[in-house]
Amino acid sequence: MTGAVLLDGNTGLGREMLGNKAYGIDRMVRLGLPVPPAFVVTTQMRSVDGVWQRVVALVHELEELTGRTFGSGPNPLLLAVRSGAALSMPGMMDTILNVGITNEVEDALSDASLDFAADVVRRFNDQFRKSTGQPAPTDPWKQLRMSVDAVVGSWSSARAVDYRRRRGLTDLAGTSVTIQSMVFGNRGSRSGTGVLFTRNPLDGGPQLYGEWLGNAQGEDVVSGRRSARPLEELRRELPSVYEQLSGASRTLEADRKEVQDIEFTVESGELWLLQTRTAKISPEAAVRHAVGLANDGIISTATAVARVTADQIAAVRKPWLETTGAVILARGTPASPGFGVGVAVPQTIETEQPIASTSAGFVLTRPTTDPNDVHMMSMSNGVVTEHGGSTSHAAVVCREMSVPCVVGCGEGTVDALSGRMVTVDGYRGIIYEGSLPIRPAVDDDDPDLIALRSWASSSPVVK
Repeated sequence: MTGAVLLDGNTGLGREMLGNKAYGIDRMVRLGLPVPPAFVVTTQMRSVDGVWQRVVALVHELEELTGRTFGSGPNPLLLAVRSGAALSMPGMMDTILNVGITNEVEDALSDASLDFAADVVRRFNDQFRKSTGQPAPTDPWKQLRMSVDAVVGSWSSARAVDYRRRRGLTDLAGTSVTIQSMVFGNRGSRSGTGVLFTRNPLDGGPQLYGEWLGNAQGEDVVSGRRSARPLEELRRELPSVYEQLSGASRTLEADRKEVQDIEFTVESGELWLLQTRTAKISPEAAVRHAVGLANDGIISTATAVARVTADQIAAVRKPWLETTGAVILARGTPASPGFGVGVAVPQTIETEQPIASTSAGFVLTRPTTDPNDVHMMSMSNGVVTEHGGSTSHAAVVCREMSVPCVVGCGEGTVDALSGRMVTVDGYRGIIYEGSLPIRPAVDDDDPDLIALRSWASSSPVVK
């Protein structure tokens, strides 16, 4: 089997070979959804050396599919180089966007807008240096080769190794590298980027849930450096794009039979889907969605029962905080449900060891989080950020780890909370002063739990 294949919807390969990201792209192409042309270096490869000629040939195929030229010409092709293990490892490995910048390409981009061209070049240079440790060469093919090697190498980074070890993902073969034609959400007022969940990942509601950021690229949303806006704003600004996105969401959920997490870009009013994967959701949402998908006829009632764990059922029967007389220190966006109590501490190299050794527990406070913070996030009783929304790095990782999280609390929150004992309410997005009592749930009349019990009793054996 060749080590690099075009993602044309007919690869016939599974996640173990393509990686989760490329597998999702291949499925979307097969369903006829709008996806920028792409190919993948499979998880079998540990270096680009053995497949470089195939990579060059596939870049030429992307040129034919897009009508653009890599690294030159009045209509240049730029590439996104992204990692993709068989199972999602959000933010753990490197991504380099806008590969293929040359002086000629910059001049061509400047014909559209000087600001646009400068923004693309800046983003590329920053990401390339951060991922490779070197300035970008002027040869676009060297840029591509070094980018692929950097993404493959990030599989062995300390943060990625620690992430896999903590989650028992020791049997994964490696990362694939998806190489995809760039589309530009930073191309003006009718462009932007966003993340969409086909159902609410926090409380399990059936509605579309997501965020949108105009005139931006995907890293702006995920990093949390810029606060994204509710998806409803996309509906108001570009209603036809929203309706197309809504239809694609229904198609993908029905195809995958699970709640999907979709990354998308809009360039000059045209929708492009970049990724779809099974969503990281809260334990309560897992129960709500299992019932909702069964009620909608997407999965069977027996499958719904099999998907739900005892811990997830317990999460539906929420505890509650005793807040009488409590002092509110900060408010933000609820990003991962639950309650967490501890001393608010910003992570630094100097404070990491003292935090790790304390028996009182701590709440990690940061302006934003990135993959280097995951180790401390996993040890914390809660996470609070000044910036970012419900699809930022902090939100996604905390939901996966079931760590209470509140994001977007505003500038100065870290300093205001530092050293104080706080209680994080990840359900309502509130930070309280002190250690508030957490009361156990007292009722068990939830309609979704009643439905699951009924289905379980009528279908005791799940196949």
